[in-house]
Amino acid sequence: MSDEHLPRIIQGGMGVAVSDWHLARAVSRLGQLGVVSGTAIDLVCARRLQLGDPGGHLRRALAHFPIPEMARQVIRTFYIPGGKPPGTPFRPVPRYSLRPGRALVALTVVANFAEVYLAKEGHDGRVGVNYLRKIELPIPFACYGALLAGADHILMGAGNPAELPALLDRLAGHRPVALPVRVQGAAPADGDACVEFDPADLWQAPPPVLRRPRFEAIVASVDLAAALAADPVTRPDGFVVEGPPAGGHNAPPRGPRLLDDSGQPIYGERDVVVPEEMAAVGLPFWMAGGYGSPDGLAAALAGGATGIQVGTAFAFCAESGMAAPLKQAVLARVARGDARVRTDPRVSPTGFPFKVVDLEGTVAREDVYAGRPRLCDLGVLRSPYRKPDGSIGYRCPAEPVEVYQQRRGGRVQNTEGRRCLCNALLSTAGYAQERAGGYAEPAIVTCGTDLTAVRHLATTHPGYTAADVLAYLLH
Repeated sequence: MSDEHLPRIIQGGMGVAVSDWHLARAVSRLGQLGVVSGTAIDLVCARRLQLGDPGGHLRRALAHFPIPEMARQVIRTFYIPGGKPPGTPFRPVPRYSLRPGRALVALTVVANFAEVYLAKEGHDGRVGVNYLRKIELPIPFACYGALLAGADHILMGAGNPAELPALLDRLAGHRPVALPVRVQGAAPADGDACVEFDPADLWQAPPPVLRRPRFEAIVASVDLAAALAADPVTRPDGFVVEGPPAGGHNAPPRGPRLLDDSGQPIYGERDVVVPEEMAAVGLPFWMAGGYGSPDGLAAALAGGATGIQVGTAFAFCAESGMAAPLKQAVLARVARGDARVRTDPRVSPTGFPFKVVDLEGTVAREDVYAGRPRLCDLGVLRSPYRKPDGSIGYRCPAEPVEVYQQRRGGRVQNTEGRRCLCNALLSTAGYAQERAGGYAEPAIVTCGTDLTAVRHLATTHPGYTAADVLAYLLH
């Protein structure tokens, strides 16, 4: 794709399922890059089917999946006509390991295919998928499902995505891949652990010809961008440069880890990327984090950027996948001028700082966090670790403290303040797990610190849409 045809606006990938296919499709139909979130999309797919597949969208998409029996098996496993009875829990999905079972692989491939297929349905606009390098075990299977649906862009942040260009090359040719995985507590002499995938294992008939998508690496520094660009093996097709104001996970500050009086990380000049410095790397790039306004777009373009990535303004638009009550609660706070967004260094099990909106009823509030039974039953953010006997186990700092520390050898300090983002973010998208006694998992809302666009759009266009966001940015 030539640089002159690249989008000015990338709608940011927001998980879990906030940037779902409805939002991405709306943006792509208008000529910019709509991006679906691939984070935990296997869980989202399973829960949508258990809710009865409202509108029949998933079943319509899966009727086009090129391995029909695989799609049928997913539907047989999870689809409940009319939806599960209210108050009953969702059926569990197996958790990822270095050697995931065939059923979980099938669900992941099928779910990513369906999300991209629906986002691309009925128009010729381009669609991207956003993944997190930190959630590494599903990556090969998720990317393959997206490629089968014709994804045009893959975007990845939350870690160093150096392996992705080669991985996408191989997946596009249906060749085996092995993605290195970091194992906590492993010595360098142990060698790399890998999650392996051979697409040929899925096929009985000849597979279709696939087109390799563009790959945009999401980075927070010129240093990482320059290092990736310098090696043909790791060189992406472009970059998204996320600054500290961006929502979701943020890169930690460079240099000493210091907190201000409110407990937020202190970012300094080293954490600010100037567009002109990125331009010297020589690849297309989009600025993100505080650039979601007409002035931000103009400044990015003046510095040599191809455009900007915008998340927060889209997070609260009509088409986003955020549950309507949460969306309305945040918009009401924005209108009153008392919306508070903080960068919390402890909340995410990943160890990355995470933006949270201070909102009643969510686990951002200490009383809600303290009242939630501490458990880890989804495992999206589990990390592999080396056991004393040399085998590999899996643990999460948001699981029960005694399990993490005593049974799995983790440091108790790592558990302090950690929220179960897996359950919370599924709740944010309207897929809250319901447990015994009528308990439903509370949500958590994340967005960027710059709410200028949201305030403007909510005032001038109540119930504003993705089209309103683009008109505001591009006027």
